[in-house]
Amino acid sequence: MKWMIASDIHGSAHFCRLLMQRFDAEQAERMLLLGDLLYHGPRNDLPQEYAPKAVIEMLNARADSLLCVRGNCEAEVDQMVLRFPVMADYALLPLGRRLIFATHGHIWNAENLPPLHTGDILLHGHTHIPVCTECGSGGQLILMNPGSVSIPKEQSPHSYMMLEDGVFTWKNISGEPYRTFSPD
Repeated sequence: MKWMIASDIHGSAHFCRLLMQRFDAEQAERMLLLGDLLYHGPRNDLPQEYAPKAVIEMLNARADSLLCVRGNCEAEVDQMVLRFPVMADYALLPLGRRLIFATHGHIWNAENLPPLHTGDILLHGHTHIPVCTECGSGGQLILMNPGSVSIPKEQSPHSYMMLEDGVFTWKNISGEPYRTFSPD
């Protein structure tokens, strides 16, 4: 299955629209959203074209293709307007003999590791910085972050990831790849 993985839309209709265009262009079957969909949060500036109602409409139109986890900016009121579940703290996805622990990153992260086996993948957003590194004592886990769709930090691009045939590819919002990783 071909997955698009994105995080931290933060209510930006502009970048959500671009993400949906990339979803169509990539011909992905599913999209995994790692939280912080509608609200920009008190530590962030307003993203370009901040319009949470427009984001709601775009995401609800794709409800059957979305898998989401809760970010630190999600609230129960968000679930009332979204037609897909957004309140789970994590999702578990098999990847061959590995397990992907998908979460936002404000609870489970490199400093607070979930119970995983050596070689498993901790996938989260939250920091707005694309990452692919080892973590845990002895580097037993792989930590990945797609960066942020709308509010990237540390001069990183507006970005998302693709997962196809066991290969992760980081792309800027124009669809240009800038990093790949194959865990096997």
